[in-house]
Amino acid sequence: MRIHTIKSYRKFVFNSLLILSLVLLANCTNFQSDPAPEGLMTDLLKKPEDAVITNPEPRFSWIVNGESDATMQTAYQILVASDKQTIEENEGDVWDSGKVSSEESVAVPFRGKKLEEYTSYWWKVRTWDQDGQTSAYSGAQQFNTGDFSRVDRNWPGQSRWVTIEENGEERHVLEDRQRANYHEITPESVTKNAEGNHFISFAKAAFGTLKLNLDPQRADSVVVHLGEKSTGCNGVDRSPGGSIVYEKHVLDLDEGQTEYKLELPRKIAHYPNSQVLPDHMPEVTSYRYVEIEGYEGSIDKEEINQLVLLYPFDGESSYFHSSDSNLNKIWELCKHTLQVTPFFGLYVDNGARERMPYEADAYMQQISHYSVDREYAVQRYTTKYLIFNPSWPVEWHLHIPLMAWADYMQTANKALLEEYYDEIKHKAMLPLAREDGLLSTPYTREGYVDEEFLETIHYDGSSFRDITDWPQGTPANESEHRSGHGSITLEGETDRFVFSDVSTVVNAFHYRNLVLISKIAGVLDKEEDARWFEERAKKVKASFNEKLFNEDRGLYTDGDDIKHTSLHANMFPVAFGLAPKSSYPQLREFLISKGMACSPIMARYLFDALYELEAENYALRLLTNELDRSWMNMIRFGTTIVSEAWDIKYKRNMTWNQPTGATPAYIIPRKIFGIEPLEPSFRKIRIKPQPGDLEQAEIKHPTI
Repeated sequence: MRIHTIKSYRKFVFNSLLILSLVLLANCTNFQSDPAPEGLMTDLLKKPEDAVITNPEPRFSWIVNGESDATMQTAYQILVASDKQTIEENEGDVWDSGKVSSEESVAVPFRGKKLEEYTSYWWKVRTWDQDGQTSAYSGAQQFNTGDFSRVDRNWPGQSRWVTIEENGEERHVLEDRQRANYHEITPESVTKNAEGNHFISFAKAAFGTLKLNLDPQRADSVVVHLGEKSTGCNGVDRSPGGSIVYEKHVLDLDEGQTEYKLELPRKIAHYPNSQVLPDHMPEVTSYRYVEIEGYEGSIDKEEINQLVLLYPFDGESSYFHSSDSNLNKIWELCKHTLQVTPFFGLYVDNGARERMPYEADAYMQQISHYSVDREYAVQRYTTKYLIFNPSWPVEWHLHIPLMAWADYMQTANKALLEEYYDEIKHKAMLPLAREDGLLSTPYTREGYVDEEFLETIHYDGSSFRDITDWPQGTPANESEHRSGHGSITLEGETDRFVFSDVSTVVNAFHYRNLVLISKIAGVLDKEEDARWFEERAKKVKASFNEKLFNEDRGLYTDGDDIKHTSLHANMFPVAFGLAPKSSYPQLREFLISKGMACSPIMARYLFDALYELEAENYALRLLTNELDRSWMNMIRFGTTIVSEAWDIKYKRNMTWNQPTGATPAYIIPRKIFGIEPLEPSFRKIRIKPQPGDLEQAEIKHPTI
């Protein structure tokens, strides 16, 4: 699907939008002479042959193909076989659905003979179109079953690619296939520096180890330096600062020409839910540069490779290019980030320091991943995992309903909503609500939140408090903004937000939770719940605007009985539909005056608000600016994966491998091009471009 912006949104005419809609409905398919279905998925996995299916009734999806863009499916036939030969003969000894009159091509459930655990199966599908024409059968897709019964907080029963805690049977299924997900990448250059060391530069950083061929002459070992940052003089920066990766390893050598794989020590991060690769998978670290010290021979580019661990990723499923070179660079930065960071098969905030999933971080990665690849299993697994293994911030818990709803809108599969409906409701934190509906979430946990409530949201940590944004910096002078007791003002990425018991940011998220849970209840035919949450949302909205909106200024304050007005207190009400349109002029002016006064992780909500306020020209300038609080600054200081903060001066321990800030991959298609699913799985689509001053652009956007 390609969409072109031309000078101004006004130049889009009805016929153009009609054509664009039809192209998008084609699901990014280049039609061939053989109109067989393609893009097969099993339980949302594009490559189930490299995974484990833990669902005894897996769901099958495919892209409808045809001779023309207007082809519509009217029926399908699915075959599932116990061996490859049977499926190649177009027979299904495990399931032959027969011709089923249906236009469904997404998440069609298996209805055949009982599947066995730890067994391989093959499936294919053919379709009928509106003229009664039958397609050829698709190619066959293999899938491997695993344990159907094991479900606990560390194994939430999701078909997935990497197994973090595997038993012997699953390891047998996965071990050889997972080795295939280590990809060899050739360096851009190999040179010698002034110290006589070999300096190897790869195009981009990625998580991997090193494969190399050496023929030592006199040395019995060499020193290998790996790093994300170079010195600028053909060397690896050995004091890069922050949490930017630098590692030193000694590699023992054998006599003669020998191939080596650098064995990195197993990384154990000491955070509550830090992830560890299985023993059979080589350890990885993030690096772009290599310096080899103590080797006298020559090294050709073909003799040294990054051995990179990648989650399955189809780089051809998305594309973007525009007349703005900065925007193009930012897209490539984000797309590469989203390709190389989910190597655990679970979203983590960074792969070098904490290796721990966080709800808001995972949500940003989730919605951005949707825009660059047609892959959905890792998102769903992460949501399930985080329900039972949450992090500490209040607002992060409140992201779970957002994650669940995004999954449904992208996949049209309500299995997650059905299985975890009660857990999703708990995340709205209704027991903390006052009589007026607003949540009271104190900055310090002591004396306010009881253990029984924390158990309902599965939190057993030592600190439960609101966050607004991160990092929060150092204490500031609070006297100028305090109007009551119990409030604390902090500097950092919070725009000096004043924390108090009734937070505007927390309650904006709470309102959005209520709206989405009402929608979820409707999807699940829970009509009474749907009405209750809808009415509750109306009550919270009324209280929110009565208690937290300053009529004189036309702006929201940071909390109940708080005078200070921050960027965050005003961008969230706009992004979540709380702000009355009559206040838009003042809110628009205020948000523009603030610039990028938030972190990369929360920038997504700022851009949601700006495009809602039709400030698209300013939004484009903010997105592509070259000041120190920008994605262009990340590119300028040398990272090829999105960094944790805008600059090391804003977060002294920042990493150079944090996917949470890759949200331009979401902003470009969803806001600049305005591509939004109005119904699940893009069954009905709105295309409302807001290109601003962008003169030309084209995009290919994947859907299921």
